[in-house]
Amino acid sequence: MSRPAIGVTASLEVMRSGQWEEETAGTPWAYIRAVQRAGGRALILPPDPEAPADALEGIAALIVTGAAGDTDPARYGAGPHPLTEPVRPEREDFELGLVGAALEAGLPLLGVCRGLQVLNVSRGGTLEQHLPDAVGHSGHAGRPGAYATHEVRLEPGSLAARAVGAERATVKSYHHQGIGQVGRGLVASAWAQGDEIVEAIEDPDAPFVLGVLWHPEEDASSRVVAALLDAIRAPA
Repeated sequence: MSRPAIGVTASLEVMRSGQWEEETAGTPWAYIRAVQRAGGRALILPPDPEAPADALEGIAALIVTGAAGDTDPARYGAGPHPLTEPVRPEREDFELGLVGAALEAGLPLLGVCRGLQVLNVSRGGTLEQHLPDAVGHSGHAGRPGAYATHEVRLEPGSLAARAVGAERATVKSYHHQGIGQVGRGLVASAWAQGDEIVEAIEDPDAPFVLGVLWHPEEDASSRVVAALLDAIRAPA
């Protein structure tokens, strides 16, 4: 049986190799490994100026990945915080269009970290641009190059709880932004223990539309990416 193709969005980065310094499009190997571990075949989707729906041809589900950088606050009608660092506009345009096309097509969709933020903004939601201003600590981000760990509680019966397989979990995170106003048609379904920051959003009217603020791809024991694959295999 052929493995389902899972689209995985890519960032644009400058990479140095020997004497060469070149712009590259790619995604952390942890996403690819998580898809393969769950029985899927990962296809990296670099930013493309053509119609985003074209990039979904042959794709069974979509993962919108995390990345260094933030969603441009102009996208949700806000001015920039001094610590907000927008990603490349080519990537942001592509991902917002891709999410819209995937939602319209009814594809299973998982947003991870910044991917959750893209999902929320695509539905007209807003972001808290610097969580330490709101919660008084930086516990959602680890030290440079390392993930923080913290507890989340999940709404019983929610897609997030079913994907995680529990109503409480320890997760890995590295972010300084979060959900402000939840977007249209989405509901919050997980919260950080202690400060109650929204950790997951989902569309209760869709078979599988989920955004998580943590990084399940970095945890070999996580079931979240496997749950995305299960949604593909589920009978209509």
